[in-house]
Amino acid sequence: MANITYVDLHTHTTASDGTYTPEVNVRMALQAGLAAVAITDHDTVSGIDEALLEGRRIGVEVVPGVEISTVDQGVDVHILGYYMDYKDSIFNQRLSQLRDTRNIRNTLILKRLNELGISITMNEVNESLVHQKSADQSIGRPHIADVLMSRGIVSTVTEAFELYLGRGGAAYVNPARIGPLEAVNWIREAGGKAVLAHPGLYKNEQIVNDIILQGIDGIEVFHSDHTEEQKQHYHHLAIHHGLIVTAGSDSHGTKAGVTYHGSIGSERMDTRVLTALK
Repeated sequence: MANITYVDLHTHTTASDGTYTPEVNVRMALQAGLAAVAITDHDTVSGIDEALLEGRRIGVEVVPGVEISTVDQGVDVHILGYYMDYKDSIFNQRLSQLRDTRNIRNTLILKRLNELGISITMNEVNESLVHQKSADQSIGRPHIADVLMSRGIVSTVTEAFELYLGRGGAAYVNPARIGPLEAVNWIREAGGKAVLAHPGLYKNEQIVNDIILQGIDGIEVFHSDHTEEQKQHYHHLAIHHGLIVTAGSDSHGTKAGVTYHGSIGSERMDTRVLTALK
């Protein structure tokens, strides 16, 4: 048992909507007793190089990853990619298109909020960022939630999503996006493995089963927001279909003293899973 080493396969950084820089995520992984950590920002790979550099410096293996935003039957579905050629020009062009869609979504959300009497501009969102984003980084709903919190309109990110930004919220919008299978194909064409992220959050087993039947490499069984019953269910499902089982905290860092999803290393598994992903 002493020789077992662990990896957290789902973390976000300031390249998208995390609160810590990529190098800080890597240092926190070391502090959490991990031998490896994946950087899986939303629709961008811009934080990977910084993480790899820090990983080499302190002896933590960094898994290059991404979390791609898709829609299936009107539900936001996320596909995790691992060990793809993250410098591949076609792959990066495709991610750029997704960030354009994300920007359209942000504009539509702000328009809805304005109609509700909450006037927030994109400039205000940009000015609120701790780390200013470049063109290859990703701005999303959590950044709008930060402004809602700073205004005192909501107390937490969770409240922001429940009242305004999440499915069923007053300002929720969901513009056309690619489907899960297309994201899987993008990842595979770039030489990577595709994993269905946090299936328990979709509240739709038909979507999960369809994605499995259409073809995917793995399932994120162990996630910070999965119940023990869900973990058992998705573990059985993955084994039954011969899929890779993964674990990820989905760490976004801490905002206003609240840890969003889980802390780095709160969900982990044996690094032997990396052999399957490679």
